[in-house]
Amino acid sequence: MLKRRSFMAAAGVALGCLMALPAQAQEAVKIGLVLPMTGPFASTGRQVEAGVRAYMALNGDEAAGKKIEIVLRDDAGTADQTRRIAQELVVNEGVSILMGFGLTPLAMSVAPVLNQAKIPAIITSATTSAIMPQSEYFVRTSMGGPQSAVPVATWAVENDLKRVVTLVTDYGPGHDIEKGFVDQFKKDGGEIVESVRVPLQNPDFAPFLQRVRDAKPDAVFVFVPSGVGSLFMKQFVERGLADAGIKLIATGDVTDDDLLNGIGDAAKGVITGHFYSANHDSPENKAFVEQVRKTNNMRPNFMSVGGYDAMHLAYAALEKTGGDTDGTKLIEAMKGMEWTSPRGPIMIDPETRDIVQDIYIREVKEVDGELYNVEFTKYEKIRDPNTAK
Repeated sequence: MLKRRSFMAAAGVALGCLMALPAQAQEAVKIGLVLPMTGPFASTGRQVEAGVRAYMALNGDEAAGKKIEIVLRDDAGTADQTRRIAQELVVNEGVSILMGFGLTPLAMSVAPVLNQAKIPAIITSATTSAIMPQSEYFVRTSMGGPQSAVPVATWAVENDLKRVVTLVTDYGPGHDIEKGFVDQFKKDGGEIVESVRVPLQNPDFAPFLQRVRDAKPDAVFVFVPSGVGSLFMKQFVERGLADAGIKLIATGDVTDDDLLNGIGDAAKGVITGHFYSANHDSPENKAFVEQVRKTNNMRPNFMSVGGYDAMHLAYAALEKTGGDTDGTKLIEAMKGMEWTSPRGPIMIDPETRDIVQDIYIREVKEVDGELYNVEFTKYEKIRDPNTAK
């Protein structure tokens, strides 16, 4: 305990000294990238890093005349490590911007560091609405969880899917997404037959899917973390829900681009709502997908595009401040930023610092021998209803 107190006291002094340095003293601008590169969430870290590197490959390693240096650290998906690493990056490495945070608890853990050091942290992955109010230095390029759920609810009612069971993973993002869907679905005239929550650890969907089948809804709305989408789809087919005439609608995490081909034919025809598909038809996305495939031999997913856009935001903010790395000036520069991402047009809400973006309704189809989420309907400029003012 004494060692911890001594470290924190020393860190506090060091932070104070660092904050007293002139913002223009460093010629290189360091960005601290904190991601789960090992452990159960390593695929998130791998995708975000790929997006970051793709942006630099396509746009160079300089912004506002200063060289950009990425300092990557692995937090293994553990909040205590995330906070310690963030502290060390600020104190020892002199980073001007933090970036990453693969899960909600990881992002939450760094709020005290941001509030003391007064530097921006760009969230590339975590989605829970409650993160953003924890620090005025948070800004997000992933999404607020309910953003993808709200348009799915509207689309379902518009397409005569009016009796729905919701099935979500029982943790923060699942609760946010469930509420976003339910509130909008009821507002649009739909009926929630039942709401089912599945444990996060070691999920077995079979008994929960049986409950869905017994309820005989028009559809089941699903959110599960992307890594378990293939298991869910397998059990959905085995339990015969499609054969029983129950439509599967979901957020894009279920048919994650990174895992979609591995899920196989069971995914065909699944309708999802999300902000990014590797199949999105734009020159920006074609260049992005090509770069990630070339350097990482993989298909980018929504985590990857979150990293790509985080780098764009950092570069654009530095250009706007003329290279000044004062944290308050940088976060102010980020507010209201608009640009065309590989996902489409996006904006940082100047009031909430959260992302405003189009949400696409997609169907899983085979394209040139591979499975893709093929967009067919768009809902424009969607905000997280929990943070929007």
